[in-house]
Amino acid sequence: MHRLDAVVEKNFLLNHPFYQRWMDGTLEMSELKRYVANYNPHVRAFPTYVSGVHFNCDDIPTRQMLLDNLIEEEHGEENHPELWLRFGESLGMTRDEIVAYTTVPEAQELIETFRTLVKQSFAAGIGALYAYESQVPRVAEQKIKGLKENYGIDDARGLKFFEVHLGADEFHSQAEKDVFDSLSSEEQEEALAAAEVASNMLWRFLSALDRDAGIAQAA
Repeated sequence: MHRLDAVVEKNFLLNHPFYQRWMDGTLEMSELKRYVANYNPHVRAFPTYVSGVHFNCDDIPTRQMLLDNLIEEEHGEENHPELWLRFGESLGMTRDEIVAYTTVPEAQELIETFRTLVKQSFAAGIGALYAYESQVPRVAEQKIKGLKENYGIDDARGLKFFEVHLGADEFHSQAEKDVFDSLSSEEQEEALAAAEVASNMLWRFLSALDRDAGIAQAA
């Protein structure tokens, strides 16, 4: 197993009770809606994480890869923040409801964690991006399956946020892994540490949603 994957797998998000309940259909619709609203700030902020890593990168081919990633995230009418709002609408939410929602503290902490890591150094930024993007394809696949089978959400417009991440983030995470392999030993250690911090924070965010819903976490 690649060293980056070994770090991320420690807190692989599909193992979290929140996503386990999503997959088996015991997650309440109200919890799904709270998830949409709480996760929305991170989705909106994610392009800024990518641009932060791009800013710290000296290698032109790598910058081009990051630019392609950024364009996919934010360009055009079907940018990823827009697709996320459409997902919320497929659950019966309004855009105003999603945007105005008072989130759990960990929602802002998630953003601050990623922004701190991408500002820290190029290596740390690569580690942080990988911690997220390497998990997205497998997570998105299971989310789509759960939404269709357990919640009757089969609207292409509502599911498109997850659909576009199935292939795109496989490419992005492989590119980030290749960049990691080109780093010095010291830089690799910094990237690994950042990946661990980022993956831990993603896990803590889901735990906060369980806490907000009154779901006890196992010790």
